[in-house]
Amino acid sequence: MSGPGFAVVDLETTGLFTGGHDRVIEIAVVHTDENGTITGEWETLVNPQRHVGAEHVHGIRAADLIDAPTFADIADDLVDLLAGRVLVAHNARFDRGFLVAEFGRTPHPLPDDAPTLCTMQLARDLIPGAGRSLADCCAAFDIPLDNAHRALVDAHATAELLGGYIASTDREFWYAHMDRALNAGWPTPSHLSGRERWVARGSSGASVPFLQRIAERLPDVSGPVEFVEYLALLDRCLIDRHLSEHESRQLAAVANELGIGRDTAARLHAEYLDQLATVAWGDGVLSATEVADLAAVAALLQVPDAVLTAALAPRALVEATSTTDATPTLGAFVLPTGATVVLTGEMSRPRAELEAVLTASGYRVAGAVSKKVSLVVAADPDSLSGKARKAREYGIPVVGEGFLARLV
Repeated sequence: MSGPGFAVVDLETTGLFTGGHDRVIEIAVVHTDENGTITGEWETLVNPQRHVGAEHVHGIRAADLIDAPTFADIADDLVDLLAGRVLVAHNARFDRGFLVAEFGRTPHPLPDDAPTLCTMQLARDLIPGAGRSLADCCAAFDIPLDNAHRALVDAHATAELLGGYIASTDREFWYAHMDRALNAGWPTPSHLSGRERWVARGSSGASVPFLQRIAERLPDVSGPVEFVEYLALLDRCLIDRHLSEHESRQLAAVANELGIGRDTAARLHAEYLDQLATVAWGDGVLSATEVADLAAVAALLQVPDAVLTAALAPRALVEATSTTDATPTLGAFVLPTGATVVLTGEMSRPRAELEAVLTASGYRVAGAVSKKVSLVVAADPDSLSGKARKAREYGIPVVGEGFLARLV
């Protein structure tokens, strides 16, 4: 058990409501001693197993959370970090509410008698006239607050604020809370990971370039049959001209499984782009839209600029055909009239409006994913929602909302 002292906590969440489906997606814990001096810091992203919510607020993408632990995975570690300490947060009602909800889903409920202090509420007495926001309170003590809405940044600033409060007030107030914390009924953690599973923001595998995930093999053991399988998957992944993190990992895994080395993959990507260009030049004209499309594919597949330039060069009017026996028919994915589509996530347009557009275009809209579904459209193609996870299990393409504009 840690302590005595304080455990300053800050959370980023998918939304504001603990009683609904909103979940924690990032947590930071900062320890201070009884004087408010910082003695340790920890942070991790948390996989909520649902949509990430307002990405523009917290800056966390679904792709960043693929390798992150769930709250249940880190619950014992958090018990170890919080037990015996006074829980401190800015707007503690919010953070404690989410901790109560998350711990309530595990064998370790947050103890009712665990004392909590709120630096926002304390500001009313300790810095009268200051605003309620963390930035306003920090400004009163000349505490810098850069990159707000990142859990560790906010928790660190809150810990410094706490130190300022302690230094300017009677210590007996703080000692009384620390005594209560030492006697709170925290459970004994059943298993500590040593926090090896914790994933700080920015350390996710999502930052690794796609092509670099494919192993370098000498010699390459692949052949035309393997090329067909890889290119068919590539064609499906590029339906919406976006490679999600899930798709990038799937392509790399398939390439490694089939024995396709990095150099061979790069060659196949170049041939794929050239075949797309052949299709685009089939009418003798390359439109601005087609140029943008080819450039987008080249960027996704990390095709060299020289290869893209060659693909864009004028060529004779030809009938679009396969350049090699290994290349599948491009644009093979067709969503026939009557096919079933599932929507997931908070789209830029009202869900009812999108469903009406799809229905008017001859498609069926379902509320759940089954093997009869042909396509899942997600607000974020890397969505962690149950619908998106089920679609990937069934091999159903998951595309972004932008694809709908081309579809209908």
